[in-house]
Amino acid sequence: MMSLVDWASGEEQQAPIGVIGWGEGGLVALYTAALDTRIDSVCVSGYFAPREEIWREPLDRNIFGLLAQFGDAELATMVAPRSLTIEACAGPVATIAGGRGAPARLVSPELPAVKREVSRARRLLASSPFADNLRLFVSDDGQGPCGHEVALSAFLETLHIRPLAPLGKSPVDLRKAFDPAARHAQQVHELDRHNQWLLRESHFTRQGDTWERFDFSSVEAFERSQIPVREFFYEEVIGRFPHEPLPLAARSREFSDSDQWTTYEVVLDVFPDVFAYGLLLVPKDLTPGERRPVVVCQHGLEGRPQHTIGNEGAEYYQAFAATLAERGFVTFAPQNPYIFTDRFRTLQRKANPLKKTLFSVITSQHQRIIDWLETLEFVDPDRIAFYGLSYGGKTAMRVPAILTDYCLSICSADFNEWVDKNASTRNPRSYVGMGEYEIFE
Repeated sequence: MMSLVDWASGEEQQAPIGVIGWGEGGLVALYTAALDTRIDSVCVSGYFAPREEIWREPLDRNIFGLLAQFGDAELATMVAPRSLTIEACAGPVATIAGGRGAPARLVSPELPAVKREVSRARRLLASSPFADNLRLFVSDDGQGPCGHEVALSAFLETLHIRPLAPLGKSPVDLRKAFDPAARHAQQVHELDRHNQWLLRESHFTRQGDTWERFDFSSVEAFERSQIPVREFFYEEVIGRFPHEPLPLAARSREFSDSDQWTTYEVVLDVFPDVFAYGLLLVPKDLTPGERRPVVVCQHGLEGRPQHTIGNEGAEYYQAFAATLAERGFVTFAPQNPYIFTDRFRTLQRKANPLKKTLFSVITSQHQRIIDWLETLEFVDPDRIAFYGLSYGGKTAMRVPAILTDYCLSICSADFNEWVDKNASTRNPRSYVGMGEYEIFE
């Protein structure tokens, strides 16, 4: 869109520039006009509405951090003082099945919702002298056809164009043998090639932008230089919840017993409606006053803490939490939220527009787990380690990078060149060709 504006705003083009779009085109028109002040007027048709359910929409709309600052009303204020025409009309309706991609739906914006968002935008502009530059026109009851004559005439007036002549016959496509599927494939290929080029360059960007921040002159200098990078990673990549944690309010009960250890179920409060759960294995040969090291043992995708101690479905884990307990370690196996297929992936979709991820929750849970473990009289607080397998390996690469109370971390069966693993369309093991559409953070 901006390339077209580049052409239209050339030296020989002195006329005002307007952009109009319907449905997805309305999205593009609104976003482009918010960003490009060369656009004098924009008409958004069949799209403008509240975005709190953007997580139900096609996944490409799940822009990280969008709703932390911007809804459609805020974008409207970025178009001001230029003209914005909103046409409440029938929008695209579609249901997108899941599978290798994310399930989604498109619904036509309902008139009351459109009016609420327009009213919100007007309130944001209420103290300005150009609030009247935002206008709403309704096609029938808000579900009529797009391009209503009144809305189009009003939009054209903002571009100093005379009112529309009576509508004539619809235009006819005179091209022969035009294949829109081939055009679509070509455009997708061009976008993919551009993204794959950026993928190859990302390594060098990271080397120059992030790695040079570290000071290797001493261990102390290195640890100090880590702090701003760690904060950036937590705030901008993982996403940090600003809430103060609740009191631990630890609840436990015996889960099982063996000759060498006792297993307890433990629940800890984190935030309102958020808790941490796991299995604590305590060796029976502890002596009074003795403090043991702890290994936090994290399961993988669709796993349970019970799998790490040898219960049913544990074939991948070799009962590593129980085996470590046999060797004298205290172990704790937390429940991470990546279970129940689309149910947990929906959490990721809800979190992303708020500038959060699944690991925003997981990191907060692990902080409370560490806080609690450090209170136990038989735990050495300086020797709390982490061991994660598969999706637990992803946890091993993210959580201990943020929470420095973990003295070491073992990433098992997941360590990758993560950018390539996420975004390559040539690597056959890339997540691009798999069903884990929530994986990108």
